[in-house]
Amino acid sequence: MADIIVPELAESITEGEISQWVKKVGDRVEKGEFIVELETDKVNAEIISEEAGILTEILAQEGDVVAVGSVIARVEAGEAAAPAEAPAAKEEAPAAPAPKVEAPKAAPAPVAVEETTSNERVIASPAARKLAREKGIDLAAVSPVDPQGRVRVQDVAAHGTAQVAAAPAATPKAAAKAVDESRVDAVKMTRRQQTAARKLLEVSQGTAMLTTFNEIDMTNVMALRSRKKEAFMENHDGTKLGFMSFFTKAVTAALKKYPAVNAKIVGEEIHYNKFFDVGVAVSTPDGLVVPNVRDTDRKNFAEIEASIAELAVKARNKKLALSDLEGGSFTITNGGVFGSLMSTPIINGDQAAILGMHNIVKRPIAVGDEVQIRPMMYVALSYDHRIINGKESVGFLKMVKDLIENPEDLLLEA
Repeated sequence: MADIIVPELAESITEGEISQWVKKVGDRVEKGEFIVELETDKVNAEIISEEAGILTEILAQEGDVVAVGSVIARVEAGEAAAPAEAPAAKEEAPAAPAPKVEAPKAAPAPVAVEETTSNERVIASPAARKLAREKGIDLAAVSPVDPQGRVRVQDVAAHGTAQVAAAPAATPKAAAKAVDESRVDAVKMTRRQQTAARKLLEVSQGTAMLTTFNEIDMTNVMALRSRKKEAFMENHDGTKLGFMSFFTKAVTAALKKYPAVNAKIVGEEIHYNKFFDVGVAVSTPDGLVVPNVRDTDRKNFAEIEASIAELAVKARNKKLALSDLEGGSFTITNGGVFGSLMSTPIINGDQAAILGMHNIVKRPIAVGDEVQIRPMMYVALSYDHRIINGKESVGFLKMVKDLIENPEDLLLEA
């Protein structure tokens, strides 16, 4: 008998939500085969079986939150024959597999009876049911935070230690019941959406965030890109020359000159990062993710473009690893691809600043004593004023502007 256990994915991840079982009870599984997808705060992880055999029991259903180290399924290991041989083996030794298959099912049977009698019709995760049994708490008395009424382990833990909050906690449940389904579609937020919402709120409440703006004349960089893009693709195995590599190199040069923008607050200390890992926001059907392009100070334009393209594909295919998402020192987000003219981006995680790029729009501007039509882009730098002062933020953004408007200088910085 082999237990399928939620593996330790990273120090910051303590639990996840069962997203999808790709195998069902009775299915044959091979050693190392992917059997269940786990959605965490950061990435979707594929959990494999460490043994070959038959999946005899599933202990956590899709949508359940499971802690790292918990058992979510069991596989009957051994020298079981391939599925094609199973009928022939039935007559020879039916007694051997029977006890093994039934043994794991016998254990939860009394629990199921207990739950249906004392906690009838209560929707709860296995972890919540276990904790309720240990504490002798009736799940029907627990007020869940989940708008759809699912009781989670956090709700059980809070019950009895936060009696004052019990009455308000019932409000979301009551509100959920009062929803007019003919007028509203109530859709549960994914785990990643919940995490993003919580972290965005934490950033907005936990930082002294300000935003400064500037505008960039894109004429020269667009002309350079137009002249060089075909030769660039030929020389770099089809890698396209986009604007992101120019902005990434400009940001990296500015981070070197203004180290406070590349810093973060840790306790009562400011940590000035000596590395340059620039996060690039990527939109996916499941929301925004920010994988990091590592060591941008050591990469050339082609290497940066190739890294961004690879990370974007991995993000859209849900193949990002935790190592792709952790440890960034600065972030760039490009709302311009969706047509945004101007915005105030929110700082990512514990970083000190984020650069927002926007749509390129032809506008009349003064060039010397003349008015000309130029392709212009508004850029925004949102920053934590606890670390970065106004002079540094304005200087940083102006340096990015100057380098993009004079791409030959940017090549020298590279």
